[in-house]
Amino acid sequence: MPGEKKAAAKSKKSAAPQAMEVFLEDSINISDKDVAFEEDLLRNPYSLRHWQRYLEHHATSPIAQQFVVYERAVKELPGSYKLWKAYLDQRKQHLTKRNLPYVKAQEEWESVDDCYERALVLLHKMPRIWIDYLQHLIATPRITKTRRVFDKALRALPITQHIRIWHLYLAWAKKIGGETALKVYKRYLKLEPNHGEDYVDLLVSMERYDEAASRLCKMINNEQFQSMHGKSHYQLWRQLCDIICSHPKDVKSIPIENIIRSGIRRFTDQTGRLWNDLAKYWILLNHFEKARDVYEEAITSVMTVRDFTQVFDTYAEFEESVISAKMEAAEAAEAAGEEGVDQMELDMRLMRLERLMERRPFLVNEVLLRQNPNSVHEWQKRVELWGDNAQKVVDTYTQAVTTIHPKKADGKFNGLWINFAKFYEDGNDLISARTIFEKATKVNYKTVNDLADVWCEYAEMEVRHENYDAALQVMARATIPSKQKNIAFHDETLPVQIRVYKSLRLWSFYVDLEESVGTVDSTKAVYDKIMELKIANPQIIVNFANFLEENKFFEDSYKVYERGIDLFGYPIAFELWNIYLLKFIERYGGTKLERARDLFEQAVEKVPAKHAKPLYLMYGNLEETHGLARHAMSIYDRATKAVSAEDRADMYHFYIAKAATMFGVTSTREIYERAIEVLQDKDARIMCMRYADMERKLGEIDRARGIYAHGSQFCDPRITQDYWQTWNDFEVQHGNEDTFKEMLRIKRSVQVKFNTDVSYITAQMLQTQEKAKAAGGDAMQTLDRMTIGGPGEMAFVKSTAHSVKQTHGEAAEEPAAPVAPVNPDEIAIDDDDEDI
Repeated sequence: MPGEKKAAAKSKKSAAPQAMEVFLEDSINISDKDVAFEEDLLRNPYSLRHWQRYLEHHATSPIAQQFVVYERAVKELPGSYKLWKAYLDQRKQHLTKRNLPYVKAQEEWESVDDCYERALVLLHKMPRIWIDYLQHLIATPRITKTRRVFDKALRALPITQHIRIWHLYLAWAKKIGGETALKVYKRYLKLEPNHGEDYVDLLVSMERYDEAASRLCKMINNEQFQSMHGKSHYQLWRQLCDIICSHPKDVKSIPIENIIRSGIRRFTDQTGRLWNDLAKYWILLNHFEKARDVYEEAITSVMTVRDFTQVFDTYAEFEESVISAKMEAAEAAEAAGEEGVDQMELDMRLMRLERLMERRPFLVNEVLLRQNPNSVHEWQKRVELWGDNAQKVVDTYTQAVTTIHPKKADGKFNGLWINFAKFYEDGNDLISARTIFEKATKVNYKTVNDLADVWCEYAEMEVRHENYDAALQVMARATIPSKQKNIAFHDETLPVQIRVYKSLRLWSFYVDLEESVGTVDSTKAVYDKIMELKIANPQIIVNFANFLEENKFFEDSYKVYERGIDLFGYPIAFELWNIYLLKFIERYGGTKLERARDLFEQAVEKVPAKHAKPLYLMYGNLEETHGLARHAMSIYDRATKAVSAEDRADMYHFYIAKAATMFGVTSTREIYERAIEVLQDKDARIMCMRYADMERKLGEIDRARGIYAHGSQFCDPRITQDYWQTWNDFEVQHGNEDTFKEMLRIKRSVQVKFNTDVSYITAQMLQTQEKAKAAGGDAMQTLDRMTIGGPGEMAFVKSTAHSVKQTHGEAAEEPAAPVAPVNPDEIAIDDDDEDI
């Protein structure tokens, strides 16, 4: 029987080509139009071009006739790729257009298979033929034959062409599924190992989770693995954890807990999520106690608040879900009349959840302390969390001061020691508080002032309990000088205990304490020690002097001021001189005038110009009040030379006012003249106007006119219009036609002089232009007024050249003729009248 079946199959297989040949022979029908083509083929049976022309001729013929021609062509040219490709495409299209399924037209489908097989005898190196053949087979349900053809294609084609076959092979295998798909993918991974992710996706889709997890582990452990989908190692880890946690009962070949814990150590930025995955794994296996242990381990080991929040929230949800399940089970049992859940177990779980929520602030604090164990603020916050629990507070303080590194402390480490001591002080345990302070003074803090604050708080505690002698003893111990010499306060290489005796903060508190509860002599001794150490600041000098003055040691207070002046120099010495001199004058007035004069002379001897004015004014006031007027005038005269340029004009005005008051108005002429010589142009202009006004009031009209004329040389008419208007009003009131003309002549000549200074002109033009824009006027008109010849650039150039010639004596004519400066305030007087 098996032999008969094989023979029948063999005969059936050989019958297909015979049937095709009979079919083709029966279909030969040569018409008159074919004769020419047939004759050409008889003469050239191996010409591809002639066969193609014959096939084009039969393009509209019946399909059977076309197939006959194709069969004849490929029989003559069996190695022609073009003929076989066209023939096979025609056979596939004919089959596809008829839309015949394989089950109903098996012989026709197999006849196409036979054509492909015959073509591949000689064209087995052509990947396109293999691909078309495989696509044809994929459309049929023949799995075994299709798989074998895929294998034959891979064996026949070179390795460089395999990728084209594998695309079809993998897609077909994934569609087929089962063991076939797995074996195909395994073979493909030997060629392309980086495509393991696709294999894992296939395993997951087939619910083979154990093998998928194993394959993922291999990819993750392979450092050379590069994801074809652009996934990072962490994303592969996430995929592995998702598979493990979603199907924990199916994954048995790998140590799941060890894998997740290694991920926790490796991916520190995703610690919280991985801890939750590990707990979820145990929950799905119904090991609730192990899951709780994982949660507890997680919340006590995570390093960030974000990870803690993820774990804690999941932990709380887990406890709530367990309690809810227990309560629902109890209600269901009660409704069914059965024995309910153990009430004690339910109460225990409720207490556990409540305890967990109460622990949250402490757990968050622990996370922050794990991040930074040197955080003073978080340790202090932990103390506050314990509230009235004295034992826990003491334990926390003890743990904090032993954990924090003094040089790395984040915050005021000395504040933690001080609060620790105050805790005992609030509990009326002064002995323990003193013990804490004593330990605190031996800590090598970041800065010297931190240790100084500890000593000050130590003394303040004694003061609060009225132990004044103990407080003074504490400060005396704190300020004992080191045995080493030449110690620098800012030398970080030395411990703070050696440098603390130079802390001004410590000495300031010490001296305040001595002033409050000590004696005058002990206070003076402390102040003197500060001065000897050369750590005093100006405020210490003033406080020391005030203390001596309050206790009637006036001369000693003056010596303190003098020591401070020698110690600091300017500008601080200026402030000390002000206080010192005022105190001295207030006490002695004019009784010790010569000594006061000596002090003022010392003060003004090296004073900088910017600080000289107040001292000279005070010195002059002393002479006016208790000395001689001429001495005061000489002091003011010295002041006009000693003060800065900014204060010189004000000093001259003050000097002139005092001279006029003491010696009369006429005595100020010499001062005015000297002021005009030394002051800047803008101040000299004002001084000339005041000088001229004084002469006018005295009836000295000619002197006033001369002063105006002298001051005009630094008064540009375009800028200082107030000066020229004042002179104009003066001439209108006191002058005549000749004097008025002379003023106009001087005004024009001055304007010409300023016009020759190019840099000055440029600056003034820009200034005038800005003013015109701000006022909303026409800038061009303003610029035209600044030129001599009216609007236009050429007039400005010509007038400037003319002015230069006059300056060098090349023109003797009066500069008022052809290019007179434009003056809007000028009085209209004919030039011909000048000869009258």
